[in-house]
Amino acid sequence: MSATAPIKFVRALSPRDPHEPHRVSTPLELLTDLCFVVAVAQASAGLHHAIAEDHVGHGLISFGIAFFGIWWTWLNFTWFASAYDNDDVIYRLLTILQIIGVLVLAAGVPGFFSDEFVLPVVGYVIMRIALVIQWLRASRGDPRTRETCRRYALGLVVVQLLWVGFLFVPHEFQLFVFLPIAVLDMAVPVWAERRGETPWHPEHIADRYAAFFIIVLGESILAATLAIQGAWTDLDHAADALVVLIGGVLIVFGMWWLYFARDASAVLERVRTQGTRFEYVWGFGHYFIFASGAAIGAGLAVRAEFWAHPDEVPALASAAAVTMPIAVLMTALYVLQLRQHDRSARAALPFAIAIVLTLACTFTSFPELFAGMVVVALLVTELRQVARTSAQSVPAPGS
Repeated sequence: MSATAPIKFVRALSPRDPHEPHRVSTPLELLTDLCFVVAVAQASAGLHHAIAEDHVGHGLISFGIAFFGIWWTWLNFTWFASAYDNDDVIYRLLTILQIIGVLVLAAGVPGFFSDEFVLPVVGYVIMRIALVIQWLRASRGDPRTRETCRRYALGLVVVQLLWVGFLFVPHEFQLFVFLPIAVLDMAVPVWAERRGETPWHPEHIADRYAAFFIIVLGESILAATLAIQGAWTDLDHAADALVVLIGGVLIVFGMWWLYFARDASAVLERVRTQGTRFEYVWGFGHYFIFASGAAIGAGLAVRAEFWAHPDEVPALASAAAVTMPIAVLMTALYVLQLRQHDRSARAALPFAIAIVLTLACTFTSFPELFAGMVVVALLVTELRQVARTSAQSVPAPGS
């Protein structure tokens, strides 16, 4: 849709062309992502403080729940917009209403770490009201998937009522109630699309997920920046902060390069053509990529704090806060992205070795630096594999 096209107040919310060339994120989607940055930063900060205060178990559970709320909200908006963004005034206003819900959710993220869920649920209610209206509009504008859109609207309403009821569950039972409601929430798309697949755009979805991955990596960059600040304010630990900085740079840019080493849109295009429904595994599985990316930032911040206050921050926990998210990210990245291009043992072995070495870095004196070196070594190996695969796919001269 042209950025200079006249904006109408209301038009039919008809499906977008899933084969539209060069479809990328719109300015409104990028604005929405910017608001999610606040929520991701809050979740990363909460995990950082929980680990630094030696509340690792509670911090990990709270972070996992908080990030689920952030990621699932973003995912619902992204896949709907990929299929039905008509950019009329009503669509923009309803998206702004969802943004308000995101900001309320972001304000409530610290509550996840103190078992206060009112603000996050209120934020969800606001976002779900807007999204349900959008699905009902789409049901009128897309006769082919009318029942699918109505199923989405019904499923969102039912699950949202369950989330409101979650507020009245006694604290000691909330975790056990959260899990089945979260599963039901994720089941809504699977149930709804049995009556007809919405016309999501593979290239657009890949671009949206890539943008969000850059957002979560930004948290790691922020942690490295804080390490620099610590070096300037406490010269006694300047060298240690420099180690965190160098390790953080190696980790962030290595993971960024690995993520973009292969074309994700080609995987999604193949999935749509073959009808394998792998898009659910790919789309939902990115929770582990995004959450571990944000957790790496928290881990780097913990390491910076460890070097500044070694007697107050647990050494092993601070080291694991860096290495374990990297191992999770490597695993998810291989399964969801890179394996879909090359399933050979030659491609899998470097990842297996890198994961083991990364976890072993937990027990070294400078885990962030050594883990960064492992990431770079894996990147070099993967780029060689990409080059080898590309060379084999190019026809010989005269063939």
